[in-house]
Amino acid sequence: MSAVGPSPATGPARGDAAAGYPTVVTGRRAVADGVVELELKRPGGTPLPPWAPGAHLDLVLDDTLVRQYSLCGPADDPACYRIAVRKDEAGRGGSRRIHDTLALGDVVVVRGPRNTFPLDPAPGYVFIAGGIGITPLLPMLEAARRAGTEFRLFYGGRSRESMAYREVLAGDHRVRLLPQDEAGPLPVDEILATAPHHWPVYCCGPEPLLAAVEHRCAEEPRRVLRVERFVPRTSAETDADRAFTVELAASGLELAVPADRRLLDVLLEAGVDVMTSCEEGTCGTCETAVLGGVPEHRDSVLTTDEQDAGDRLIVCVSRSRTPRLVLDL
Repeated sequence: MSAVGPSPATGPARGDAAAGYPTVVTGRRAVADGVVELELKRPGGTPLPPWAPGAHLDLVLDDTLVRQYSLCGPADDPACYRIAVRKDEAGRGGSRRIHDTLALGDVVVVRGPRNTFPLDPAPGYVFIAGGIGITPLLPMLEAARRAGTEFRLFYGGRSRESMAYREVLAGDHRVRLLPQDEAGPLPVDEILATAPHHWPVYCCGPEPLLAAVEHRCAEEPRRVLRVERFVPRTSAETDADRAFTVELAASGLELAVPADRRLLDVLLEAGVDVMTSCEEGTCGTCETAVLGGVPEHRDSVLTTDEQDAGDRLIVCVSRSRTPRLVLDL
C-alpha cells in the first residue's frame, strides 16, 4: 500500500490560467437526471493548464455571471477538461444558462484551474459525497486507485437516477451507493465510527451533510477533515463590523475601510488589481497574503488551522480584528 503523492500548492492560479482563456464545448451528455457533463478543449488542441484532484474552474458565462465547477475527468489528460453541472432552478442562473443555452461548439472563457481542496498524502481515505458533490472526489478516487491506497466512498443522493456517475462507481467493493429514497440519509455517525482514525475525511455536498460531518469530526481531535462547499457555510455569530485601515505593501498605499463597506469594494474602487469570482468566500480566487495585523476570517475556504495561522485571508468577505491590516498587494 502506498500513499498518494503530494498535491501542488493551493491558492490562486497565475498567468494565463488566472487571466482566462477560451475553450470550446466539444462534448455534452447527461450523466444523471438533471446533470449534464461538459467536455472543454482549447481551440486547435493547445494543451490546457495542468491540475490535480480537487481543482475547480471558473466558467465566465458573461461579464457578470462567473461560476465555479469541479474538474471530474482524468487529471492526466492535457487536452480536455470535464465538469458536471446539476441544474438548480432556484439558483442564481449559472446552471440554467449551461443547461438551457450552452451547446456543442460554443466558446466559453475559463479561468483556473485553482485548488482549495487538495488531496494530501495519507495511508487511506474516507470519501463522503452528497449529490453533485461527487464531482471533485472522482479524480481523488482514481488517484488513490493508481497509488494502491485504501479508501472508502459513501455516496448519497435523492434517488439512484439523480446520482451522477453511479455506473462508473458500481461494482467496487470500496464504494457504497446510498440513495435516500432507498437507504435514508447518509449515516454519518456510522460511517465515521467504523473508519480508521488515521484516515482523513474528504467531504463534498449540500450544507446539512457538511455540517453533520464537521460536527462529528469535531468529536475526534485526531481526525483530519477537508470539505468543499458550493455555498457559504452557515455563519456563527461574528463581531460587529468595525472600520480599519488596510496598507498595501507593494505600493505603500493606505486605504480606510469603513464599517459599512467591504474590503474588496474599497480595493477595487482604488484601482487595486484583485482577481475575484464568487464574492461569497467559497472559491478562493481572491486569497491574499497577510503581512501584518490580524484578519477576521469569514470565508468558507480556509481550514481552521489556516485561519488560525493568520497569514492569508479571503478578501471578498473577510475583515480585520486590528486597526491596521497589511496585505501583500
